[in-house]
Amino acid sequence: MARNKYPEETVRKILDTAERLFIEKGYDQASLQDIIDATGLSKGAIYHHFASKEDIFYSVCDRIGQHNAEVLSKVRDDSSLSGLEKLRTIFAASLQPERQAKMFCMMPYLLNNAKFLATEMRSIFMDVVPEFIEPIIQQGIADGSIRTDHPRELAEAMMLLSDLWINPIVRPTTPEEIQARCAVYNQMFTSFGVPALIGGEIIDTLVRYAEMARHEPLEGAADS
Repeated sequence: MARNKYPEETVRKILDTAERLFIEKGYDQASLQDIIDATGLSKGAIYHHFASKEDIFYSVCDRIGQHNAEVLSKVRDDSSLSGLEKLRTIFAASLQPERQAKMFCMMPYLLNNAKFLATEMRSIFMDVVPEFIEPIIQQGIADGSIRTDHPRELAEAMMLLSDLWINPIVRPTTPEEIQARCAVYNQMFTSFGVPALIGGEIIDTLVRYAEMARHEPLEGAADS
């Protein structure tokens, strides 16, 4: 059997196709056979690079995460911004409508899939907080724009609440609940000098997805 001379291109083709199908159909409805048919690759070629549809999904999410990390790194390293300005910018980038739309269409409800939920929490504690949010809060403490004696804990609370409590991907949530949670979230952090991190456009987007989910409910992740 001839060896694949361009394995990177094959992997990229699989991930590009899978991401498109996950967005169009959702994780549960996009089958491994759909990916095989759309790529024109054999099942053996797919399994040579990925063990399962779930494995492909994690690789798609990792690739999206790498792109997001590049964006967040630029904000973190921008010497023209204060700590508070960076925090606002990084939240706007993380919760911006395009990213939320992509993840909403792809993901099953995280609460229905313990492995996906655990992966998200691990990313918060091991990557997002230490690499981006805590350093920015540390800068904010130094320049006087953020007030806290506990930068790591503040960073963790901000990210856990925004990614898991407010996010309609985690569980079915009404638009009214989303609005109330965003209001409480913004109020909670004012004492730290961090007002209104979640603004109107982001709230409108989250509300829209919560409303969509009421009419087209997401399913729990299924094996394939």
